[in-house]
Amino acid sequence: MEEKLRQQPTDCIKVVVFGPESTGKTTLSRQLARYYNSVWVPEYARDYLQNKWNNERKTCEQKDLLPIAIGQMKLENELAKKTDSVLICDTDLLETKVYSEAYYQGTCDPILDKFAQENTYDLYFLTYIDTPWEADDLRDKPNERERMFKAFETALKQYKKPYVLLKGGKLERLEKAVSYINELLKK
Repeated sequence: MEEKLRQQPTDCIKVVVFGPESTGKTTLSRQLARYYNSVWVPEYARDYLQNKWNNERKTCEQKDLLPIAIGQMKLENELAKKTDSVLICDTDLLETKVYSEAYYQGTCDPILDKFAQENTYDLYFLTYIDTPWEADDLRDKPNERERMFKAFETALKQYKKPYVLLKGGKLERLEKAVSYINELLKK
């Protein structure tokens, strides 16, 4: 089990777009991958949970979190092999940990918790809640955006993850993210 949650070594810079639902993470991830002519790691949970909803009319349950985490790391490890510059991750295990704690009375599976803390990234982009809420089958906390944002920011601070707060429109966020990634690429 642990091997399935561990990052594989890579030479690329890894960046995570991180934050609450409906804050533009996927949009920004795609934009950055296009800008750098690189690859992006989509959010595995989205397809997993949409499939569950379509087939069972059930939302996420705590037992889904480890399969989601394993699927996310499998995608990340496979796609990291396809770039030697920058890998854009539309989420990571720390995001799954934050959701676990928010939805399941502060609990998180110990193995998920371990790798959420151990897996490393060069930079996180924390997306602010100043984007319009877009409802879909999976999003369910439109009135808790501030609380969820604080949970994500607290996790980054608690685990001493390097991060930059992104606010504003799509272009403003993209330009700021590009400037930080360019600095990483110079090193």
